[in-house]
Amino acid sequence: MKIIACIKQVPDSEAKVKAEGGQVSWGDAPLVINPFDEYAVEGALQQKEASGGTVTALCIGPESAKEALKHALAMGADDAILVSDPALTSLDTVGAARLLAAAINKIGGADMVVFGRQTLDDGSGITAAQTARVLGWPMLGLAGQIKVADGSVKVERVIEEGRQIVSAKLPAVLSVVQSIGEPRYPSFMGIRKASKAVIPIWSLSDIGASAPAPIVSRAELITPPTREVKCEIITGESPAEIADKLADKIIAEKVL
Repeated sequence: MKIIACIKQVPDSEAKVKAEGGQVSWGDAPLVINPFDEYAVEGALQQKEASGGTVTALCIGPESAKEALKHALAMGADDAILVSDPALTSLDTVGAARLLAAAINKIGGADMVVFGRQTLDDGSGITAAQTARVLGWPMLGLAGQIKVADGSVKVERVIEEGRQIVSAKLPAVLSVVQSIGEPRYPSFMGIRKASKAVIPIWSLSDIGASAPAPIVSRAELITPPTREVKCEIITGESPAEIADKLADKIIAEKVL
């Protein structure tokens, strides 16, 4: 079985978001693999161990995103592919889905594509469903358990109402949640393998795609006005005197 784990490189969760020039800025925060995508890699590796096959990590991003892919390789993925192109200056979820679908079709023969439930930066959680729509494959979201048998996949969805069992014929797109299992730590041998790995970079022409125009864009980020708060401490000779002063103050400020 050929499994593709789609990941993304995002700023570290400790990063502080700033508004600069009407746009979001993460400052100099280090970039890491999206924490939710570690569960996608874990889910893909579990299926590899259960049914055999290979796991390919797939990412769209700048060349620095190779480090996120190397993390997936260190966890146990067999190979990794980066889609990167200077024309990709602004990419929304629809555009990402189209490019991921094009890359998946170029890889060919995939049985299962696994996503994390959402990304840490934008966090819309809809790229998996949009990719499934472009591919024309069934989508099974929020999977906490995955079982593959006889050319079908059955998952236990973790939803607010409880648990839901759904199934579909392969190939299929899945998104997984933390119930899939704690992501394994990269082994020493895995880290060494990842450090030496040569990760191919596919351009837009390589996957037969053009830079998609964003449907959704952030025109401006307005910073809320600063609010001045003044604190006044009421003192007195006795609790009764303090209470009287407080009552007078509340009435004067027309709180009551």
